[in-house]
Amino acid sequence: MSGAVCPKCGVAVVPGYVKCPKCQSPLPARMRAVTNVGGTSLDERGGLPVIPLVVGGGVALVIVMFFALEKDKAPVAHEVPEDAQVEDDQSGSAQVRIDPTALPSEPVPQEGPAGPDPSAAVSALDRALKKERLWGTVQAVGDRVDLRTGACNDPGMAPVLATAVAQLKTAGLTRLRCMEQSGAVVFERDL
Repeated sequence: MSGAVCPKCGVAVVPGYVKCPKCQSPLPARMRAVTNVGGTSLDERGGLPVIPLVVGGGVALVIVMFFALEKDKAPVAHEVPEDAQVEDDQSGSAQVRIDPTALPSEPVPQEGPAGPDPSAAVSALDRALKKERLWGTVQAVGDRVDLRTGACNDPGMAPVLATAVAQLKTAGLTRLRCMEQSGAVVFERDL
């Protein structure tokens, strides 16, 4: 840290002062020039912030690459039923005609190698319980339905379970167990 001397009183003055700290007389301009001395002095270089520019450029590059790669993906071809008829029209494009009577009117239940899927019946029971504000979790474990709720003894539980029994039976479920949130079994019965 270089210093200068006040021309009036001779006291050592740190560069950057406008007036002498002792006699308050104005200091010459060459003594007032601020040099980078560290501490809390300001850096007056005034350059561009490099790190934010690099990060912003990287983010922009990632976005451009994402959209460029998404554009290159080929569209998925739709499956055409086996009994559909393909006809060429005059413009050279193919048109597919499907016989509406050949399509199933109702969804066909999908059965896997282990039997019917009970997830639809469990979801229906879950929705019915939520509709009656009997909050809990419903889960199929093997051929059993586990219902974990604090409302096992609620009077509104019996009618909801009675309406769901038929759907649970057709899904291949045979037992219903109602448990408290702690895991204590309140009741267990056959469907």
